[in-house]
Amino acid sequence: MTDPTTRMTVVEGDITRQDVDAVVNAANAELGPGGGVAGAIQRVAGPDLLAACRPLGGCATGDAKATPGFRLPARWVIHTVGPVWHGGGDDEDALLAACYRRSLEVAQEIGARTVAFPAISTGIFGFPPQRAAPIAVDAVAEALGRLEGIEGVRFVCFGAESAALHRAALERLAAG
Repeated sequence: MTDPTTRMTVVEGDITRQDVDAVVNAANAELGPGGGVAGAIQRVAGPDLLAACRPLGGCATGDAKATPGFRLPARWVIHTVGPVWHGGGDDEDALLAACYRRSLEVAQEIGARTVAFPAISTGIFGFPPQRAAPIAVDAVAEALGRLEGIEGVRFVCFGAESAALHRAALERLAAG
């Protein structure tokens, strides 16, 4: 099996413009209207996205569910609910890792071969970005090690600092 780091890239940009099979939405538990990444995805995808989320009955922290991408370049949106940061004592690290792993499992289930992730939970949910980036990269590498249908994962970072943190985590993992 190939080194999973060869299937991961980091870019600074807008997740709503990514030409991939699926984008991951950093959603709230109700899969309802939101700000940040969720708000941007909802604005571009259009009102059909929220309508498609309603019958899903929400989503638990660490889980993921898929809907069509509607007006996004991506065919699918994978909604995952990251943990709210409470200082690290409420299993936040494990829940964040679960978001990435479960999102890739859902991607494989729906036939998505390329997936774009935001930096889940690092916005309004308050997860420290320097702690989140290595968790994200490690969880994706673990999932890619067992999910052969996923050809590429792109970490789409909103700013230069987040991109640098993800690149450093990826370089550390690739170096062994």
